[in-house]
Amino acid sequence: MAKMIRITSVVAALVLAPVLGASSGMLSSAQAQGFNIEVGPGGVRAVPPDAPRYDQRGPRMGCSERQARSAAREEGLRNAEVVRVTPRSVTVQGMTRRGAEQMRFANEPGCPTIG
Repeated sequence: MAKMIRITSVVAALVLAPVLGASSGMLSSAQAQGFNIEVGPGGVRAVPPDAPRYDQRGPRMGCSERQARSAAREEGLRNAEVVRVTPRSVTVQGMTRRGAEQMRFANEPGCPTIG
């Protein structure tokens, strides 16, 4: 699978300096700050810096059961087991020194703890 390479405006100015500098005699780096250059399977093209970028891997998923168990273990929960998964949260049960405990994680990338 071919990957898209994004070149920043500073690098673009350095790459284009010999071409533009020979004809104008002087090159200002401010001229190249309004766009980015992408080199990829579709060729070379200038792209505005605020253009949306699409990840090749697709949309990011939320907190998986494995990630929730791992996060619960890091928080001190032993024998962690996922007991409930909803579109908003992942609930994990396990044991601590004080007995049975339950933790909830947001169903988002990174599994942040909920209250």
